[in-house]
Amino acid sequence: MALVNAVTGEPDPKGPSAAVSPSDAGAGSRSSDATASPTAVLPLVIRVIGPATAVVVRIADTSGRVLTNGTLKTGETLQYREAPLQVVATNGGSLQVVIYGKLQPREPAGERAVWLVKSR
Repeated sequence: MALVNAVTGEPDPKGPSAAVSPSDAGAGSRSSDATASPTAVLPLVIRVIGPATAVVVRIADTSGRVLTNGTLKTGETLQYREAPLQVVATNGGSLQVVIYGKLQPREPAGERAVWLVKSR
């Protein structure tokens, strides 16, 4: 499949964007894809605005494929271009979650939180 995408030149639409923004290059944090259209509404954008927290993002279907499983640091941003997704964070209050362009209510600090992103 990778060879097919390489030959056709089409980008792989699966998984999070992990591009580093110029202002965060020294910190090594993941940030949004600079080539994305500002009007494009992604299924999920996660920003760590509090202390570092463990986050698991998986495909919410029978495969349950894990896209992200690790500790995200303050200032990191992840974008996902596919759905359905399930997001679980050990400290939900550390995250700013945007689903299809809509900012989700902030979760209590220090508590486990779960978000579901449905397919459109």
